[in-house]
Amino acid sequence: MGGQYRITGDKYPRMRRPRRRGRLVLMVVASVAVLGVGGWGTSQLIDVFTGGGKQAAAAGAKAACASKASPSPTVDSAVPKPAQITVNVYNATPRSGLAKSTADELKKRGFKIGDVGNASAQWDKKVKGTGVLLGPASALDTSLPVLATQLAGAERRTEATRKGTAVDLVIGTAFKNLTAKAAADKALAALAGPAPTASASPKACS
Repeated sequence: MGGQYRITGDKYPRMRRPRRRGRLVLMVVASVAVLGVGGWGTSQLIDVFTGGGKQAAAAGAKAACASKASPSPTVDSAVPKPAQITVNVYNATPRSGLAKSTADELKKRGFKIGDVGNASAQWDKKVKGTGVLLGPASALDTSLPVLATQLAGAERRTEATRKGTAVDLVIGTAFKNLTAKAAADKALAALAGPAPTASASPKACS
């Protein structure tokens, strides 16, 4: 029986080696998927640590810098400078010489001086405070506030029928001196407006 009944070919499947092609394909596909996910994660880490996120960071820094920069405040153009204001100085007290000495000091501080002398009967010995600042209606929010920085406690009044732009300082019985120049200058600066500022420094935004 030996050589006569030799079995050849693949007629009997159980005699063949098991097929592993399907398993091999699955292993290859799984390996490619794992490598793909790993490669994507690695590229993200590389971007983070080697500067891939620098563009976003730079854009964020520029936006923050722009948001911190505040617009420069503007000085109110309605507030005139002392050199633009003409002041008439009148003495309504029994003390002589106050009108002239006060006018001289106001001139040193930059104001223009108009008339200087004794107050009219309307005001003479009738001003109990430090003084009265008098002007046309247009001076209420312009010249009078500027002049008021020079005499604390002075009363402000306007006359609707008054013409021109000059204002009066009528010295009252409680008057001693004009406001100290340093304090007057500080009040004048506050009235004109704060200096322009920006919260973001140029170096931080360069």
